[in-house]
Amino acid sequence: MNRITELFQNKFAQVLNVYFTAGFPELNDTVPILETLQEAGVDIIEIGMPYSDPVADGETIQQSNQKALNNGMTLRILFDQLRGIRKKVQVPILLMGYLNPVVQFGIEAFCQQCAEVGVDGLIVPDLPINVYERDYKATFDRYGLLNIFLITPQTTENRIRQIDQLSDGFVYMVSSASTTGSQKGITDEMKAYFSRIQNMNMKNPRLIGFGIQDHDTFQTACQYANGAIIGSAFVRLLEKNKADKTAAIHNFIRSVRNTQPEEKINSEAIA
Repeated sequence: MNRITELFQNKFAQVLNVYFTAGFPELNDTVPILETLQEAGVDIIEIGMPYSDPVADGETIQQSNQKALNNGMTLRILFDQLRGIRKKVQVPILLMGYLNPVVQFGIEAFCQQCAEVGVDGLIVPDLPINVYERDYKATFDRYGLLNIFLITPQTTENRIRQIDQLSDGFVYMVSSASTTGSQKGITDEMKAYFSRIQNMNMKNPRLIGFGIQDHDTFQTACQYANGAIIGSAFVRLLEKNKADKTAAIHNFIRSVRNTQPEEKINSEAIA
């Protein structure tokens, strides 16, 4: 059984998914960050595949993508880093990125590599649903990879129903029409959108992303969905705490889960 499916069979609320960019802050940080996030109690780990034009992402993640590329990160290096990761990391792993590098790598070869290293699913924001269903779904299914679709406040109900029907794993609810990292808190308008989707009684679990950065925003999101995704705030934390990432990661995840972390975190790291 896919690890994402298994997770949601056993955990229905407070699911925490954390994103970071492969090869950032340093080229060989990918595996240590994975291991530390699992130790800290994260439920799903989302690894960004660096790309030169990450259109859905804001400045923070764009800069981490460019830094990772400057460090020399490639898909081949990422797959090499992930070999043997399942001996140490059991939580579900997603790869998040854009279609162009995947196509250049080769869809079949890419999916085969994902399966070999133990990746559970993919988030490809610029992969149209009709193209996925027509050209890629059979290959994804053959290698046991779940494709995670995004919905926004502008997504029509018919399209949401179509995505829900075609999906397994979970549906990624983008909190607003903006890019990642540009939101500061959760507005009443967002809450109305969350409630509307909640009342649709979808078959798939839902995780809310964009603007989730701390305990309060995580808990608010969890009132309307099965959990939430933190990206830009965590990437900023890694940038600010290069010297001691392990302690910073543990403290940050503890601060998201609880109101009183054991140690004070640099406030700039999660602002």
